[in-house]
Amino acid sequence: MATITVLRAGPLTTIQDWPGRVGYWKVGVPPSGPMDDLSFRLANQAVGNPDHAAALEATMMGPALRFAEAARVAVTGAPAVVTVNGSIVPQWVPITVEDGDVLDVGAVADLGMRVYVAVSGGVDAEDYLGSKSTFTLGRFGGHNGRRLDDGDELTPARLSTGTARRVLGDEQPAFTHTWQLGVTVGPHSAPEFFTAADIEDILGTAYEVHFNSDRTGIRLTGPKPQWARTDGGEAGLHPSNIHDNAYSVGALDFTGDTPILLGPDGPSLGGFVCPVTVVTAQRWKLGQLKPGDTVTFVPVRSDRTASPSETGLGRRACFVDVLSSGGDPDGGILGSTTTADGSTSVTYRRSGDDNILVEYGDMHLDLALRARVHALSERIDAERPAGLIDLTPGIRSLQIKADPDVWSQGRMLAWLNECESQLPAAEDLVVPSRTVHLPLSWDDPATREAIERYMLGVRSDAPWCPWNIEFIRRMNGLGSVDDVHEIVFDASYLVLGLGDVYLGAPVAVPLDPRHRLVTTKYNPARTWTPENAVGIGGAYMCIYGMEGPGGYQFVGRTTQVWNHRYPSPAPGFDPEHPWLLRFFDQIRWYPVSSDELLEMRADVAAGRGDSVRITEGTFSLADHQQFLDENATEIAERRATMEAARAEERERWSRQGEFAGVPAGHALTDAVGQGEVAEQGKVA
Repeated sequence: MATITVLRAGPLTTIQDWPGRVGYWKVGVPPSGPMDDLSFRLANQAVGNPDHAAALEATMMGPALRFAEAARVAVTGAPAVVTVNGSIVPQWVPITVEDGDVLDVGAVADLGMRVYVAVSGGVDAEDYLGSKSTFTLGRFGGHNGRRLDDGDELTPARLSTGTARRVLGDEQPAFTHTWQLGVTVGPHSAPEFFTAADIEDILGTAYEVHFNSDRTGIRLTGPKPQWARTDGGEAGLHPSNIHDNAYSVGALDFTGDTPILLGPDGPSLGGFVCPVTVVTAQRWKLGQLKPGDTVTFVPVRSDRTASPSETGLGRRACFVDVLSSGGDPDGGILGSTTTADGSTSVTYRRSGDDNILVEYGDMHLDLALRARVHALSERIDAERPAGLIDLTPGIRSLQIKADPDVWSQGRMLAWLNECESQLPAAEDLVVPSRTVHLPLSWDDPATREAIERYMLGVRSDAPWCPWNIEFIRRMNGLGSVDDVHEIVFDASYLVLGLGDVYLGAPVAVPLDPRHRLVTTKYNPARTWTPENAVGIGGAYMCIYGMEGPGGYQFVGRTTQVWNHRYPSPAPGFDPEHPWLLRFFDQIRWYPVSSDELLEMRADVAAGRGDSVRITEGTFSLADHQQFLDENATEIAERRATMEAARAEERERWSRQGEFAGVPAGHALTDAVGQGEVAEQGKVA
């Protein structure tokens, strides 16, 4: 029976639990959970709950709740006026409410952004993929996958409770308008991606928090980097572009020239560089950053950070300033080695104090590198060391996330070196590889609408506007947009990663290099992308798993790749999990009209239809290499034409001032040329 009535929900109140939805980063499911985990856990402790009990997170203003039975409650987080039946009560202490009492949490005052409300025994909610946390963009968890509304009824979870306690003043986090965030340098630093002056700017600038910020990421305003390279090669024309890899929560992600701190609802995979990462014990501050506040990044030693499990004095949250004698001197590179056969370099990059990003080879597209990533992931997953949380593969990288209290980065690094020495040769890779035939509505009206919104609300003069397909044609030296159409429908796209833009969204590359249309990503990114839009960024194709931001160049739209709470899975979906695609699937398109697509999408939502057609098969790296060898001459000719067109486009951008600090006259970097040579002479 519901015993808590939401009289006023406030602008954004959701149910969250801690540590959120972990273990699904590799398929694009973010952890969600409280944005300020410290205030959240202290609220639970105040009423005697275990730290993981579900509670409420409210942004800017709290809820008004009427209780139908007695309970203990506590309100923590940003300062706000809290009343029971109109009488002011304090925050950070347990308060007893009786049958009929109304707890009212008012607007956040001058400092901070979010408040937390814990109820003794916790709040009951839908458990989805192991967590009750609400992920509103994905429409799951919490209360019907959404924010609370006026009139909603909540039910206590009635978990076992312990002793209630007051949260003392020196345990409470300090709030300010001038925030300092402790960060480790990496994974992408100077001199590879940023100049030394860029890193000095990042660590010496008081960035301003932009109003366009939320749980996915906090946009910052600050200096434009000079960049240590002229572009991202095959990954895209902008120097921020890289081959897609896993992100860490708390990473400072440069989407083009725009810095964004990735939040707990942020993407798991993407193709932009991250020069610094907020350490775990400091990430609570992301939940309290308010538009107009300033943020300064303070480098800290990764082995001297506070424990993320600590909620008391050991966390040092009561200090506004970050206490640090300096950061790690290694520029974010923990170490390096070579593969067992001596043919490929291996670089171990620091990504906060809880992740190591293992990167193979040079910065070009090479399926042999993805094979090595797969072999390492299988090796680690077979042993599952204590403290391991997530394994997230990228194009040429694998991110290993661990609990730093259980498995330190030093121990991780030593063990990963040992694992590497035991891996088989990449050429031996043979994996299951289904061919998944999906409908594609070419140049769909929904993607046209997204471009129009971008031009009206973000940027009207971008080189890829007003028509992404024409931009793709120009970037690749093709005669007409019909040529783009022909290549996309002829290609067989190999799925290398999932979750590129959330929820099972594939990052895939054409197996035939002649089909690899290379584009750049939006700078700045779109604020809205329709669900299941299909785009190309760098050399990669992606299907957007849900509505949200994005940066790939649109070619059309398809059916669902994630089962969004539909009552029964549509044909093609595995009833055991909500994602459609698997690593190493091959995607083939067949054309449909926009009206036909809408009917297919309705069928998928109803658990019927045959829009997805799947045939079983395998992928052999050796066989693929033989194909490349047999077609090397034609591949080289086609790629040379495309490369020349990109050089021309890049020259045009330089003349128009699209790049910061890049003089006109630069051709494409050597990295692109090396990547194209690799297409001809080895597995690509």
